[in-house]
Amino acid sequence: MTEMPHLEDAILTLEDRVAVLTLNRHDMRNALTGNKMIDHIVDTCAWVNACPEVSVLVITGAGSAFSAGGNIKAMKERGDDFAGDVGAVAQSYRDGIQRIPLAVQSVEVPVIAAVNGPAIGAGCDLTLMCDIRIASENARFGETFVNLGLISGDGGGWFLPRVVGPQRAAEMTFTGRLVKGDEAVELGIAMEVVAEDELMPRVMELAKEIASKPPITVRYTKRLLKLSERAELKDFLAQCSFFQAVCHQTDDHMEAVTAFIEKRSPEFAGR
Repeated sequence: MTEMPHLEDAILTLEDRVAVLTLNRHDMRNALTGNKMIDHIVDTCAWVNACPEVSVLVITGAGSAFSAGGNIKAMKERGDDFAGDVGAVAQSYRDGIQRIPLAVQSVEVPVIAAVNGPAIGAGCDLTLMCDIRIASENARFGETFVNLGLISGDGGGWFLPRVVGPQRAAEMTFTGRLVKGDEAVELGIAMEVVAEDELMPRVMELAKEIASKPPITVRYTKRLLKLSERAELKDFLAQCSFFQAVCHQTDDHMEAVTAFIEKRSPEFAGR
């Protein structure tokens, strides 16, 4: 197995083909800046892609918050991420938090956000980068940058309209209000909202169901879903035909067909 990255501000585990990344700076409400969280998320995404033993990545937060987003105290003090002239700060964003959307977008397996509490600003955007979001009753989602005189510097303006549609994205972004519970489900921000103590059991139930599928097929399916966001139909179909041809050559495909005919549960080997 590919060696796990060393993390200080987060915890990474792997069991039954499900990797769980827990943001673990609850003293900072799991802020994404002012610590090593950016590096941890980027390194974890690269590890997942390189590790064939991973079929699903779950991202959650320790403590009461999923992530408070940017470190507001560092903004007040003009910390390293926010110091300098316009050019210096812009470069800091490119070298810093903007690495997260590029990394998460490139993950080759399904990514599930287990939103245990408030996901604010860049924390909200991190959930939007995931394929599936399941929230606890304590979760709050907020595209709150305007309240601080800022825009979403980490790509939220690209992700949010694709999740909730342009009109609702405009309303959420211009008002900076918080969304919770049933409204989050209605808007498509969350797929489900469950009780606090049911969050991780429900997320792991879904993750393990996905992880039980043929690993190679799961990765190709994820690639196609991402490709569909930007490709013309003709180009998309061409890629489908190639991926499908590859899948037909796998041992797992033949095992799935044989198990179906024999009316038994398949046993996939990732080949």
